[in-house]
Amino acid sequence: MSDGVMITGAAGQLGYELQRTAPPRTRMIAVDIDTLDLTAPDAVEACIGRHRPAVIVNGAAYTAVDRAESEPDRAHAVNATAAASLAESARRHGARVIQISTDFVFGGATARPWRPDDAPAPQSVYGRTKRDGEEAVRSVLGDRALVIRTAWLYSAHGGNFVKTMLRVMSEREDVRVIADQVGTPTWANSLARTIWAAVDRPDVGGVLHWTDAGVASWYDFAVAIQEEALARGLLQRATPVHAIPTSAYPTAASRPSYSVLDKTETTRLLGEEPVHWRVNLRRMLDEVQHA
Repeated sequence: MSDGVMITGAAGQLGYELQRTAPPRTRMIAVDIDTLDLTAPDAVEACIGRHRPAVIVNGAAYTAVDRAESEPDRAHAVNATAAASLAESARRHGARVIQISTDFVFGGATARPWRPDDAPAPQSVYGRTKRDGEEAVRSVLGDRALVIRTAWLYSAHGGNFVKTMLRVMSEREDVRVIADQVGTPTWANSLARTIWAAVDRPDVGGVLHWTDAGVASWYDFAVAIQEEALARGLLQRATPVHAIPTSAYPTAASRPSYSVLDKTETTRLLGEEPVHWRVNLRRMLDEVQHA
């Protein structure tokens, strides 16, 4: 009989938060690149066949957004082909898959938050490969697949924008941050708890969105990080933060200009109410302070 939850990408910031927020007595199978190469179908089949999980949370991904532009085959292998392979093995062994995806599947602008049923229009290799992964998993598993899209993820564990800002604000005389890309910062702990709620709902499939509540530009986020970090003694001085347009900071990959996600359906189905991003930023920085 299948039971337990397999977490891929276990060493990443979401994988870490999934493990620390797991319900008591959960049988977890945590794997990462060091223990399972998801691009090797035989290894994936052997692992799932051995552990027989009831649910697989696929948090593994190629997330180097700019490097993906010059490594499209590698990005596709991890984000799409490996997701399809995982879904095929899950189907053979009767498991569900919760596929973690991204706001990068959207492009352009909209006058309202993106809904789960809006048509993806990715503008980058990373976004296209994540969309392809979504489609592959849903094609193989149908209603036994659930895609959860998120955005602007950060945690006390691993590399992310918050930790980068703490470092550069302590090292530089000033900081320049993009002000015309808008989304919602999301604490990985918040996403992890929502994923566990979805694990408990085998009747829920399709596509859902989850981020924290509220809206911010990267500039707004950086200013808030500095204010909260100064209040906790994580920074010793205020560093001027300058707002710049995207055009002043060219990157290999295009980023969505507006990637706020509509979470209404997630709250309706799973009963999870998002907390404002600044509240969760404080919680994350409290954790850093007391580490």
